Amino acid sequence: MSLDPQAQEVINLVITSGRPAYNTLSPKDARQLFRETRPASTPTPPEIGTVRNLVAEGPAGPIPLRVYRPAGVAAGVALPGLVYFHGGGWVIGDLDTHDVLCRQFTAEAGITVVNVDYRLAPEHKFPAAADDAWAATRWTVAHASELGVDAGRLAVGGDSAGGNLAAVVALQARDASAPAIKLQVLVYPVTDVAAESRSYRDFAEGYMLTRESMRWFTAHYLAASGQATDWRVSPLRASSHAGLPPTLVVTAGFDPLRDEGAAYAAKLQQAGVRVDYVCYGGMVHGFVGMGKLLDTGNRAVSHIAATLRQTLR
Repeated sequence: MSLDPQAQEVINLVITSGRPAYNTLSPKDARQLFRETRPASTPTPPEIGTVRNLVAEGPAGPIPLRVYRPAGVAAGVALPGLVYFHGGGWVIGDLDTHDVLCRQFTAEAGITVVNVDYRLAPEHKFPAAADDAWAATRWTVAHASELGVDAGRLAVGGDSAGGNLAAVVALQARDASAPAIKLQVLVYPVTDVAAESRSYRDFAEGYMLTRESMRWFTAHYLAASGQATDWRVSPLRASSHAGLPPTLVVTAGFDPLRDEGAAYAAKLQQAGVRVDYVCYGGMVHGFVGMGKLLDTGNRAVSHIAATLRQTLR
């Protein structure tokens, strides 16, 4: 396995720019850096239909949402839905940083996408993000008709920390016997912060996401170190993975999180869950949102969209 030449170019650009590592910044400055640098790698947004900013009722107040509908679909038509949780280590990221990605899923899959702006750490530590993710998912089902969502054809998904939240929501929905999640899409998900895999060691630095940055994110998210083994922080450690919905797990070959994504896919398969696992071997963490610079990012988006379209049809 070798690093994709385009991925190497992205790494070189980051080095040349002198961009500081997130773990050297305050959370406020890290958020600003992410917002400012994200457009440089984000592709041109596709044409879609309507976009609405709404709020869901959350456990600690309103949760901002952004709802996307594809073009050419009447407002009253109920489409399959995806509740999406952005990445950013539970500390950075927002509706705008993942706006284009949600538009891509909307356009290519022909579905309604609900982008969730959950509370961030360290101002709001665990379980704030997980609580908001669960509340936003249930709110989406309760308000499905006004959102243009078919509640019987609902997926949850996210990237990195957002993939972690999607996995947690799927487990909670199974345990509560509602809502009925038809698919979970986990893009280089965080599944076990309590252990460091081989990929954590092999790609500790030099490949976009670093081991120290992940430790920084986790330290901000958790209120106590003992929470690292809680299944709502590390869903790989849930007591059972049986009965979960069909799952797509996407990882990157040069990513510290690669092995825990693979381990989660294997755990689900062992529990009898239908799993598609794909590792884009030459890619780095975050590649799915970098379609302006990485052709493989757009290929992965199309793969995810095709899975959504097929599974939720």
